[in-house]
Amino acid sequence: MAAVLGYRELAERLREAVLEGVHPLGAKLPSENEISARFGVSRSTVRRAFALLTEEGVIASHQGARRTVLAAPREQNFGELRSFSRWARLIGEVPSSRTVGLERGTASEVEAEAEKLGLAVGDPVFRLTRVRLLSGRPVMIERTSYVERVGVLLSAVDLDRESICDALEKFGIFFEHAEHTIEAVQADAVDARLLETAAGTALLRERRRTTDPSGQPLEWSDDRYLGDAMAFTVRNSVASAPLSRSTRSIRPTRAN
Repeated sequence: MAAVLGYRELAERLREAVLEGVHPLGAKLPSENEISARFGVSRSTVRRAFALLTEEGVIASHQGARRTVLAAPREQNFGELRSFSRWARLIGEVPSSRTVGLERGTASEVEAEAEKLGLAVGDPVFRLTRVRLLSGRPVMIERTSYVERVGVLLSAVDLDRESICDALEKFGIFFEHAEHTIEAVQADAVDARLLETAAGTALLRERRRTTDPSGQPLEWSDDRYLGDAMAFTVRNSVASAPLSRSTRSIRPTRAN
């Protein structure tokens, strides 16, 4: 018997249909009942898949009307940042990784690691550093700290070939919610060596805190993307406005 699709898998099937032109831009998607019958899933699963695609800006939802296709999901948006591999496959690239290091350590105050993971300073954590590649080209450095219950599972994952998100779902670990902070930085010597670029190259730095469905922290990550290889898109509306703005406090300089 075939496995029943979850809402994420259903959303991925619908994204693929948009990319393949089955549902072109501006087209109306089939109704909840039609999709439920076609894929053998409940209407609640269909609604969750629709909600995910709406957050990503792929479809628009209007009261009493069928969902409309707005855009092909070919950009890296905030809803997909936690799954580099899934996004890469979706746009026709081959995702891979080069593991730099995986170590067990203790949570520290540096970069608010302990606080972001909901831990006390000194609690065990696992730190993973990987270079992420798109079709063989290095485009991102991933420096992630995991809580212990997640980190101990990484030994069972092929870190250079598998998606950690996909692999951990087999163990019942689901990355459900994420908070992102994105800023521009310059590559330091280590960044430059790992990304095979020059020191000082413009990078997009994304700091991400991810939690499970119950709100428990799973990871705290500092990812750095090549500025000429990646772009992030935020879509919002009156009904859904996930974007917020903030300023960094600037300390006044003292004259000598």
